Amino acid sequence: MARRKKIYEGKAKILYEGPEPGTLVQYFKDDTTAFNAEKKDVIEGKGVLNNRLSEFFMKGLNDIGVPTHFIKRINMREQLIRSVEIIPLEVVVRNVAAGSISKRLGIAEGTPLPRPIVEFYYKDDALGDPLVTEEHIIAFGWATQQDMDDMVALALRVNDFISGIMMGVGIKLVDFKIEIGRIWDGDFMRLVVADEISPDSCRLWDMETGQKLDKDVFRRDLGNLADAYTEVARRLGVLPNNATPIGKPTLIN
Repeated sequence: MARRKKIYEGKAKILYEGPEPGTLVQYFKDDTTAFNAEKKDVIEGKGVLNNRLSEFFMKGLNDIGVPTHFIKRINMREQLIRSVEIIPLEVVVRNVAAGSISKRLGIAEGTPLPRPIVEFYYKDDALGDPLVTEEHIIAFGWATQQDMDDMVALALRVNDFISGIMMGVGIKLVDFKIEIGRIWDGDFMRLVVADEISPDSCRLWDMETGQKLDKDVFRRDLGNLADAYTEVARRLGVLPNNATPIGKPTLIN
């Protein structure tokens, strides 16, 4: 069968045209980047793990009534998703101080925040995805006030869902980022969670030891990234408890 037409390639995923109008096939690569792609590597099996983990979270959100672009997993590395108009903003929810907020505000990493904080970042690699305010967003037409209200509500529902799931397996959800897209049905528009939800886009710490189980393992050279992601998948039941880290395609659908 001929390879599908490539629509877009990013740092961690490739989008191909889907089998039906309004659909895309999302392929998860093993490529790993940090610091706006200044640090790069290929972590064998990462794409398989992120495909399974993102399926787990997206399907769970769909099941509780939080709309996402996810339709179904096709195979080890591909998902069938709805084509959406991506709002050019990363929506970040923080429960514990870490990363840029610690540097920006001088808050010690690991400090619990008084409430979940929602931040918006303008999606532009050349600019380093800068933090922006609601004033910027409205002034430049990236989203309306209603869009932002809906995005915050969606992000907080995602936070409640993932926090609860992770707490149940002994993992603290420190923060995460999502992208949100518009789906049009004639003149009617709705917002849905898009892109992916995986350890690539979350900070995850073991609740007892503080061990990092996310991309900070790669950023800070703390060990084997595939082992960390495999541990998350094991705890969530996405992989059997006796699974070995995934290398070349061996996972059975």
